[in-house]
Amino acid sequence: MTTAAIAPEIGEPSIVKVRSLKVPVTLLVIVGLLGILFLLAPREGTTTYRLAEAGAAIALGDVGVPALPVVWSAWVLAAVLAVLALVSALQYRRVGLWLPIVYAALAMVAFLTWAGAGASGAITLVGLLGGSISLAVPLVFGALGGVIGERVGVVNVAIEGQFLLGAFTATVLSSITQNPFVGLVGAMLGGVVVAFALAAFSIKYIVDQVIVGVVLNVFVSGLTGFLYGVMLAPNTRTLNNPARFDLIKIPILGDIPVIGPALFNQTFLVYFMIVIVVVVSWGLYRTRWGLRLRAVGEHPQAADTVGIKVNPTRFWNVLLAGAIAGMGGAYFTLVSVPQFTKDMTAGLGYIALAAVIFGRWDPVRATLAALLFGFATNLQNLLTVLKTPIPSEFMLMLPYVVTILAVVGFAGQIRGPAASGKPYIKE
Repeated sequence: MTTAAIAPEIGEPSIVKVRSLKVPVTLLVIVGLLGILFLLAPREGTTTYRLAEAGAAIALGDVGVPALPVVWSAWVLAAVLAVLALVSALQYRRVGLWLPIVYAALAMVAFLTWAGAGASGAITLVGLLGGSISLAVPLVFGALGGVIGERVGVVNVAIEGQFLLGAFTATVLSSITQNPFVGLVGAMLGGVVVAFALAAFSIKYIVDQVIVGVVLNVFVSGLTGFLYGVMLAPNTRTLNNPARFDLIKIPILGDIPVIGPALFNQTFLVYFMIVIVVVVSWGLYRTRWGLRLRAVGEHPQAADTVGIKVNPTRFWNVLLAGAIAGMGGAYFTLVSVPQFTKDMTAGLGYIALAAVIFGRWDPVRATLAALLFGFATNLQNLLTVLKTPIPSEFMLMLPYVVTILAVVGFAGQIRGPAASGKPYIKE
């Protein structure tokens, strides 16, 4: 939904203005759906927000707000911002980043206030934020693996398989050694195995990368399901009883109201995730490794002429991407669930791939996209607890609906690495 206005004048350079209506139309659709929801299923009463958990160092009382006035006030302000975005787009002006951020905050305030109206329990902001970060961990690792793979020229559709095999190997090694760090190393090895197969077929044998990735996902799903039945199920205590990462509270920082427990009372895997995001972001744009990686993914012929070995560079970086994505698989069994079950990743590898696209192949943006999808997943759990009138089937769909809206409605006109998905054959 993009148009262009061209102003050609003889003797003068042409000025091309591009008008994209994707973002404003998406904002209008969302606010319209929210308005219909609030009208058809009005909820009156008081919504209680809990700012601190019981026993917190800094005790903050609960805040109760009248549901109906807050819901409609926030909705009207969000609608005004959506109209403002539409007017800006029609006048060929770019919509500032602040607008969708403020819009999202207002829409979320309206929706949460509506959902919690008259509920017996309170909406705990610490749990909402902390749970969102924790649920986003595998998505962040998977998105980073996807960014590295596509930046070097290989579409990493096999993130789902890397998650699954990583979760399986983490379970087995952690159960045998009763050491979660050994399990984390095992998860990395599992991701590398899947990445090795992807790299071998797509780089060495020039098989279509997307097809190879999908086939690997199906293969790993069947393999881990078979091994679960013959190995783990009969030997639950010895092979399917992994040692898990415990919560680590950072002194002082962990006592900051609201954000302290959410950010600084997490497991080792969350802190390690932050380190990996910083290292990958810095390395991709500030090091020789990152320059070579991006050169191979953008223009492999030019990279080859200056002495960069294109296919070996792709091969080793795909293995690195697999190791990082495999760490995301460790989350499922070393943090979330204390044992491996068949197909326990539930398609999150594909959501991680969507975070890569939504994040425009940038590590930081992909991380933020993964956090958004993690928030949507945690919101689904909160709505179930609050017993909202939304059918449970729709709540199960929520993370995937958010993913579709984000990629289709907000990604806009984006271009991935020029050589992504294209095999390089040296002439």
